[in-house]
Amino acid sequence: MATLRPLKKAFTVPPTVRTLPSGVPHASLIDLAVRASPSAHDHGHGGPSGPRSDAIPKFAGGFYKTPANGLVSKTFAYAAPTTTVNQRVLHTTAVAKEAADVPDLRPSSNESGNRALSYFMVGSLGVLSATAAQATITEFLGTMAASADVLALAKVEVELASIPEGRNVVIKWRGKPVFVRHRTPDEIEEARKVDWKSLRDPESDESRVKKPEWLVMLGVCTHLGCVPIGESGDYGGWFCPCHGSHYDISGRARKGPAPLNLEIPQYDFNDAEGKLIVG
Repeated sequence: MATLRPLKKAFTVPPTVRTLPSGVPHASLIDLAVRASPSAHDHGHGGPSGPRSDAIPKFAGGFYKTPANGLVSKTFAYAAPTTTVNQRVLHTTAVAKEAADVPDLRPSSNESGNRALSYFMVGSLGVLSATAAQATITEFLGTMAASADVLALAKVEVELASIPEGRNVVIKWRGKPVFVRHRTPDEIEEARKVDWKSLRDPESDESRVKKPEWLVMLGVCTHLGCVPIGESGDYGGWFCPCHGSHYDISGRARKGPAPLNLEIPQYDFNDAEGKLIVG
């Protein structure tokens, strides 16, 4: 039994419109420049004298037919700008520098220059370290200095005219008692006729006083720091009742456990004002 197969055949239909070699359809009977007839619906926006709304303006370009061979040409027109245009160029190109402006970071081969730089850096570091150390030490020593109230008690003034001859006066200096004795001529003679070289703490009376009639010494026993009693003892000077130490009229240890003489503080006389300045 025979089978039927459909027959397929392709064919090309010739165009009904003439086409130019550029591919643009050619319509010789259509003129786009024809003006429209006047109408009551134009609302005064053109009329017979105005341009067609569907016509391409000449400044915008369009298709034009050449009368010689009937071809259509396409032209373009660009309107000039109505304002001044400043053209700006955007770029990312870096400005090229000359070789003299670029630093040379390569290590120098000059050994003397490198040595001088090393010495300079070491010397600068040493100066800075010394300055910082000096400031630190100065501040530390400033904290250890005596305060204003301590400096006020550094010196004590005593009116000498208020102390009669043959009497003792006890004053306080730096928290310690100070004995001031106005000695009589007999007491001075007694103190100086003693053989001081044979004493426990050899010291002459002349070396212990600046003026023979004034004896100034600390009222602290050299044994254990007690305060001796004046005008008492076996030698008419001072006596410490705590352990039985005796001192003569010059404050020298003569008997008992005291190993040294009574200490002489720093003092001076102000003869113009008649004062004794201790400290």
